[in-house]
Amino acid sequence: MFHYCYDTEIGKLFIAEKNEFITNVSFFELNVQYKETPVIKKTHLQLTEYFRGQRKSFDIPIAPEGTDFQHKVWNALSKIPYGKTATYKDIATLIGNPKACRAVGMANNKNPIAIIIPCHRVIGTNGNLTGYAAGLGTKQKLLEIEKNI
Repeated sequence: MFHYCYDTEIGKLFIAEKNEFITNVSFFELNVQYKETPVIKKTHLQLTEYFRGQRKSFDIPIAPEGTDFQHKVWNALSKIPYGKTATYKDIATLIGNPKACRAVGMANNKNPIAIIIPCHRVIGTNGNLTGYAAGLGTKQKLLEIEKNI
């Protein structure tokens, strides 16, 4: 497993891959070997295009590690359209368990591939921004990038 760090419009991003699949896009350093690989470079390029408003979706091979429930939630997050938001309840309903709002929130929090799996598009039922690993300011910036297109 390898990772590489880039300075971006929203701060430092650490991108990791294993066997040519992206396993992490994180705001925090990862404890793996430091090396820029072709798939990490491609991911950085696509993220740069996203930050510039030139890309609305990603075609990166991903392999997030998590439980079956987390994968269900992450798959549902990936269905939130660019420029749109959904609530935790929306996601819980989408995965067939409308009472699992808190569990959805915990799975959202454990998302290892930020931005590409768009956990920043999930908001509170009242429409307010809720927690984000890199802070609410970063979440707001990501949502603004998507609204300005």
